[in-house]
Amino acid sequence: MATESTEAAEATETAEATEAAERTTQSLNHFGVYRFRDEFWKLSAYERGATHDRLMEALEGAAQAVHPYQLFPMESAADLMVWTAIDVDGVDHPKRFFEDLARAMSPFRRYLEARDSLWGFTRPSQYSRAKSAQEIDPFPLERTPYLVIYPFTKTTDWYLLGPDTRQGMMNEHIRIGKQYTEISQLLLYSSGLQDQEFVVVYETEDLGLFSQLVKDLRDTEARRYTKADTPVHTGLFYPHGRGETVWAAS
Repeated sequence: MATESTEAAEATETAEATEAAERTTQSLNHFGVYRFRDEFWKLSAYERGATHDRLMEALEGAAQAVHPYQLFPMESAADLMVWTAIDVDGVDHPKRFFEDLARAMSPFRRYLEARDSLWGFTRPSQYSRAKSAQEIDPFPLERTPYLVIYPFTKTTDWYLLGPDTRQGMMNEHIRIGKQYTEISQLLLYSSGLQDQEFVVVYETEDLGLFSQLVKDLRDTEARRYTKADTPVHTGLFYPHGRGETVWAAS
């Protein structure tokens, strides 16, 4: 009996430690949106592919996860989006990450013009105690075909509502989102760090289905309290080592 009690206690402690780790584990996610400069397009097809591959290799030295996305022709002002992510275990990690990211990008600035930069930290939701099965893990190399991201800011009136009122509206959002099991989401917190309060990230295999989800969410009462949710960036994922098929066509 003593052994069973000890094992049960150890199992409980392990479960509690795991739950605590899930609550406190935080990642920093950065989305860089770029347009290739004329200098890049003057290169031969082979040189464009090689330059792209060297860029990805440099970024892999700066982040734990690097995911490239094709933006053109889905949008006209940018060609490439790169999602980088790290685990944050100390207050100095963001500083080191941004220093490493800038250092990695520096040799390629002659070829790339930065068009947008969106970033933020993961954090447990105040509106849902349990971690959602639809929450995106930033670190696996394999991704869904499409990524949609946008900055998001609530109105001042939203924060002046009572907590129960806000919770009720968010419950409706959560209920609708759970109906679209094929779509996963990541919410990044960036209040006081960038112009927006959040960066909303979706992964999907079906853009039409995702558009329907957005329509359903905009039909809810909480939509009254949206101050800004643009620009939207829709990216097409391409695996590592496939950049030459996208950017090196002659």
